[in-house]
Amino acid sequence: MTSIAGSPAASAASDHSSYEDLTALFAEWRAFERPAVRDGAPDYTAATLARKHTQLKTYQARLQAIKPGAWPIPQQVDYHLLRAEMNGLDFDIRVLKPWERDPAFYTSIWTAQSDTPAHEGPTNHAIIELWTYSFPLSPEAEAKLTQQLQSVPPLLAQAQLNLVGNARDLWIAGIKNIKDQRSDLLALEEKTASNGPALKQAIQAAQQATGKLVTWLEQQAPSKTGPSGIGKENYTWSLQNVHLVPLTWEDEVMLLKRELARAHTELKLEEQRNRGLPALPVISSAEEFQRRGNAAVTKYIDFMRARSILPVRDYMDPAMRERIGHYVPEETRNFFAIASHHEPLALYSHFYHWWDLAQMREEPHASPLRREPLLFNIWDSRAEGMATSMEEMMLHAGLYDDNPRGREVVWIMLAQRAARGLGSLYAQANEFTMKQAADFHVQWTPRGWMRPDLDLLGFEQQLYLRQPGYGTSYITGKYLLEQLLAERSQQLGDAFSLSRYFTEVNAAGLIPVSLIRWEMTGKDDEMKRMLQ
Repeated sequence: MTSIAGSPAASAASDHSSYEDLTALFAEWRAFERPAVRDGAPDYTAATLARKHTQLKTYQARLQAIKPGAWPIPQQVDYHLLRAEMNGLDFDIRVLKPWERDPAFYTSIWTAQSDTPAHEGPTNHAIIELWTYSFPLSPEAEAKLTQQLQSVPPLLAQAQLNLVGNARDLWIAGIKNIKDQRSDLLALEEKTASNGPALKQAIQAAQQATGKLVTWLEQQAPSKTGPSGIGKENYTWSLQNVHLVPLTWEDEVMLLKRELARAHTELKLEEQRNRGLPALPVISSAEEFQRRGNAAVTKYIDFMRARSILPVRDYMDPAMRERIGHYVPEETRNFFAIASHHEPLALYSHFYHWWDLAQMREEPHASPLRREPLLFNIWDSRAEGMATSMEEMMLHAGLYDDNPRGREVVWIMLAQRAARGLGSLYAQANEFTMKQAADFHVQWTPRGWMRPDLDLLGFEQQLYLRQPGYGTSYITGKYLLEQLLAERSQQLGDAFSLSRYFTEVNAAGLIPVSLIRWEMTGKDDEMKRMLQ
């Protein structure tokens, strides 16, 4: 195996480059990536971003001057993580331009924790993680929240200067995000009624600025007539140079078509196999939901331990049990609520996410480049791919041997993910509008479980339009991880075990699967292909 930078010239040059040079550059880069402040808010104005783009080339040149060819593979992997992040900023400034095309970018209030390392999709640098606050607020928390809220009015005033794009679907969908922020601020005002005047004033000012932006966005909406997708060529460039996924737009279309057909076929075969068995009992009360949810977590953890599928850490049981969820009345159940009310394990096996986050917290990675979430959702193939692959892997490993009807729910979930991802690919190519992508999503989700009348549908297709490659990452990441499992098992022979596989994958951190593969197998062919 030859390293990517393994030519004699590169090896000689590497004598003048050190891993410490890389980590020092990484620290400088992360400071540079954060925007300057303008009138109390991050500065996303056109002139400032043009200057930043020019300055970015200096950072990229400094990185290119570092020659990692003689380094250990994990250190070479870190080099490419930094390269991908720099490419991410370049792509955002050149192509994606969320500050110009996407009103949702200016949402600051976040009321719930993401199950991924960072928020899905582009976010501004002044977001307020409201879910981290406990009410009633302590004096320190009140002061902090007041200060954070003071960034909202200048940011939203700036939005009216910056939002000059013509992406109609992003514009229309983004109005709802800003309206939701107004509702969240009203709810916050009620929760903090007994707090001091400074906080009240900050909340009211944020409400007024949010309402003003909604009015302006609605006034501008009729003039927005352009496409929102970035096109196939840009999509593939981002996939390979930012997310380090060794596929093209066309490759992903073929893969997702195959997975959609396979999921539907497997579902029909399961239904044939299970004919005559009683239907799954659907949870019908809050008490039953908690009972079955807790029993499902216990069963899952015991299954992992008994089958030696992966090492069970102390944090895994509480991390999952905290996310059991709650009972939802039938008339308001979205897709995932429908699934979890039929068979909680089908959704809980996807909750590998919460184990990932617990591991990041409890077992920080040795590499400074992997301790915090990678920027620009570069972690998506690993995070969403692992969570999705666990659903089917656990089915095949025997999790539903005592409940065959539960297997049907797994195939329904895979079909839904393939359908929504395929719709998002056509939307990015501007072959579908967001509405057509949503209709396709609904049409190809079995049993009518993807309801068109609930917010989840719009949220998912909007996210995948805002963040190219995210909608497919569930399936493409699953494919890449399954390919890695096959390669590693062939490489190790009798020394292979699932427990070893998961241990090695987890040890690499939440980085692109292509880099995990290089680190685990020593194979760098995918990286070479993407660098051509």
